Amino acid sequence: MANETRTILVTGATGGIGTAVCRQLAHSGHSLVLVARNEAKLESLSHELAGTGDRPVWLPLDMTSDQSIRQFGEQLTSRDIVLDGIVLMPPQAHSTNDPMPAGEAWRALFQNCFIGPLEVLKTAIGRMNPDPVNGRRAKIVIISGISSAQVLGHYATSNVLRCAWIGEAKTLAFALGARGIHVNTLSLGGTLSPWYREAIETRAAAAGVTFEQRLAEETANVPLRKYGEPEEVAIAVEGLLSRFSDHMTGLNIMHDGGFTRSY
Repeated sequence: MANETRTILVTGATGGIGTAVCRQLAHSGHSLVLVARNEAKLESLSHELAGTGDRPVWLPLDMTSDQSIRQFGEQLTSRDIVLDGIVLMPPQAHSTNDPMPAGEAWRALFQNCFIGPLEVLKTAIGRMNPDPVNGRRAKIVIISGISSAQVLGHYATSNVLRCAWIGEAKTLAFALGARGIHVNTLSLGGTLSPWYREAIETRAAAAGVTFEQRLAEETANVPLRKYGEPEEVAIAVEGLLSRFSDHMTGLNIMHDGGFTRSY
């Protein structure tokens, strides 16, 4: 199975972490279905990855739009795409210190960050056809964050939404396990995606220090004294899609350099 070509759907494919995941999987010989909102970026990434093997399929998708999700499902069906793996990166809630936003804000957050992405996942699972008796298993990796395991004060709404995903992943693991579909969550700590690097640069400039000095300050409470790299996330995702996880499901795996203190 390690050398077997598998078809993997990657949402958020054109983001910093998503692109790293796509490059890693394409380099390993997997067939990819790239999903994101920006069609120009999808086409560009598809061209880039074509140099490593088969040219990936790309499908536009806005997880906050019911119509876009329906069209996404229709495309999967019309192209007769059968999936062996799914990498789901739900939209993230913006950082906030407000633990009790207005009801309308909560409704929008759950629709955009949970309900819509869950409908995408449901649609994609419908295109899976594992055969566990013959050793063919399907893998789902949901990308989350460390607020799924411990409360962070400046991620008040994220604390709730990410715990919702952990509960859903555990529930799906029980519901789908007999079919040979595995569901695991990879929760990221600080990860040096392009936008996060820019945020650190901004904080460094405001404090009058270098990027390296600011990074050292921010990672002083991380046991490994560093933030993760998108390429490290990509390797972890590939592992969870491989035979490494053939007896693992319903897990929330921390990718945070040891930052999370809970047992």
